[in-house]
Amino acid sequence: MTDATAKGTPAWLGAVNDRAGLSVLLEHGPLTRQRICELVGVSKPTASLIMQRLITGGFIEERGRLARSAGPSAVVYAARLDRRLGVAVDLDAAELRARVVDAAGTDHPVVRRALPADPGARDAVAELRDAIDEACAAAGADAASVRTVCLGIPGYVDPGRDGELFSETLPGWPTRGLHGVLEDALGRDVLIENDVDLAALAERALGEREDAFALLWFGNGVGAAFDAAGELHRGSFGGAGEIGFLPAPATAAAIDPGAGTLQDLVGARAVATLASRHGLAPGTEPLAGLDDSPARDAILAELADRVALAALPVLAVLDPAALVLAGPTAAAGGDALAAAVQERVRATSRWYPEVTASAVGDAPVLAGASVLAQRRVRRALLDEIAAVGDD
Repeated sequence: MTDATAKGTPAWLGAVNDRAGLSVLLEHGPLTRQRICELVGVSKPTASLIMQRLITGGFIEERGRLARSAGPSAVVYAARLDRRLGVAVDLDAAELRARVVDAAGTDHPVVRRALPADPGARDAVAELRDAIDEACAAAGADAASVRTVCLGIPGYVDPGRDGELFSETLPGWPTRGLHGVLEDALGRDVLIENDVDLAALAERALGEREDAFALLWFGNGVGAAFDAAGELHRGSFGGAGEIGFLPAPATAAAIDPGAGTLQDLVGARAVATLASRHGLAPGTEPLAGLDDSPARDAILAELADRVALAALPVLAVLDPAALVLAGPTAAAGGDALAAAVQERVRATSRWYPEVTASAVGDAPVLAGASVLAQRRVRRALLDEIAAVGDD
């Protein structure tokens, strides 16, 4: 901060007020000057100065007028959400999903594109560049305004010097230096996050959870995330929660003698085999059609036994008060699966967490990437105000 905007000076106070004014517009949407006065706690003349500076800086605009029962109509002010944008991306081995994100969290359309099955046809930079362009086209946004990309992947990138990528579902992507490769090629800030961590982030933000919780993900892979008072524990090397690689407990032999790891016990292939054994026809997901199957209760009972065993290492290390089940397999089982897992855990161990199904609907990883991207875009937009004041 320069001398011109040192703390306590008129310029500093102006920047503080301007940030507050823009913040309430982002939080509440279009507002009149009177409402801005009430929310920010400033006088009408001060609010007028705030709006004037923000309009001049290109942060807000006048958005019509509001008729009043007495007196002249009032000008309505709104944040310019097109000034700085982000794109949230979630991908797996078969499909990429993306959406534009703005500082106010507007609900923009999601675009989907199939990914090549041939590893030789995969290209990390091209896939993300296309995702940005297609998401912007669907939202009617200018791709040049996209400054941040938040990418959720099945795996993780070691934050160390080499930035090694650990993932079995991103063939053809650089295995070292991925973060730098993407930022250099795209010319944008790139955040790379583990998909299960993003699902936990969405659970905290959209599920309105206030307690600490562990989230278990059951889909193609098996993973975990731990949220402590709003902070995710990612580990020193980014690999916290990769429980699918853990050996299956000895007691799992009674359920599945061939299960060597937790992935073998309750990953997608294991769940598909379980479902097939009970006569459930294979679909796009291992448990597609579960609710209409006469074997639903039997399938959920056996699945609950497996999930409870997979949960024990997480419970032993973290001892969370709440355990959230997420991912395609957990979503298919819903509340019934969660209740059965809670019963199994309490009956077979010393732990007694509350076990619930995820409160986030479709695409929880993309939802988490959107939350993170929105936070970054919003913070950068508010930081621009101080930068403009320094000019």
